[in-house]
Amino acid sequence: MAKIIPFLIAISLLSLSGCQQALNTGELESVGLLIEDTITDKGWGTKGYKGLLQIQEKLGKEVYYREEVKSKAQVLSAVREFQKNDVNLVFGHGKLYAPLFMELKSEFPDMHFVSFNGKVSGERITSIHFDSYAMGYFAGVISGAMTESGQIGMIAAFPWQPEVTGFHEGASVYNENVETHIEFVEDWEDTNRAFNILRNMTGQGVDVFYPAGDGYTVPVIERIKEQGNYAIGFVSDMADLGEQTVLTSTVQHVDRLYVRIAKKYDEGELRNGNIHYDFQEDVISLAPFSDEVPNGLQDKIKSLVEEYKETGKLPQP
Repeated sequence: MAKIIPFLIAISLLSLSGCQQALNTGELESVGLLIEDTITDKGWGTKGYKGLLQIQEKLGKEVYYREEVKSKAQVLSAVREFQKNDVNLVFGHGKLYAPLFMELKSEFPDMHFVSFNGKVSGERITSIHFDSYAMGYFAGVISGAMTESGQIGMIAAFPWQPEVTGFHEGASVYNENVETHIEFVEDWEDTNRAFNILRNMTGQGVDVFYPAGDGYTVPVIERIKEQGNYAIGFVSDMADLGEQTVLTSTVQHVDRLYVRIAKKYDEGELRNGNIHYDFQEDVISLAPFSDEVPNGLQDKIKSLVEEYKETGKLPQP
């Protein structure tokens, strides 16, 4: 069990802001986080960890986390440790945790469980769903507009990802002749499998890629950079991997959402069941564009995003 010490964080905050954050005194006591893989993946896991830090910074609560928690036994062990530290809000950072929390929550009547992208029901449990079809759609729009070969590719983790259908359907908005290649790693982390897919797609002439996974996304983009092709980042703004390579990123502001959920729980307003978020709630966005994207195209896509936020309607080919 790793514990983030509030005093050390407070010192950091004082040095930056010159004042101490006021503590909330609502229902929230301490917060626990379970991560399936690692907090250092520069993607989904890192986003969850940053969200935990934001809760500590903004709400002044003790927070705890454990990495590489994948089985029911591991979840049960971690949650029991959380219980000893007065944790009453537990985040399971992924779809894996929804069914496990459904099984275990009756043993912990003083805790509220939050997972992501899985279906839940009943009391003291919430699942947060990113409606990420539009993420994939806009990634497809940009890819189709920027390809020189007419071949674009998505290296997805699983077929059930909403981004998959979105990417395929958005690709032809600006390029009716584009050919879309989509293949699945069948794992969030399998870099070797992702590299094999990248190699095959490159051989087919693909020159714009959307690696929509977790642990393999960053190394795949680094390989794309070596090839001199384009990529679109996933979940985080990945411009730091190379602005000549990363055209933009489809960003899920998980850290922002963590704070929002914790505040709702603290105020007694966190709903049970399944809650959906999209561009309209400002928890999904496109990152700033690379200079490789022509200004006119940037303006058009920004306009389409704003239209979608206002109307809920995506552009059609």
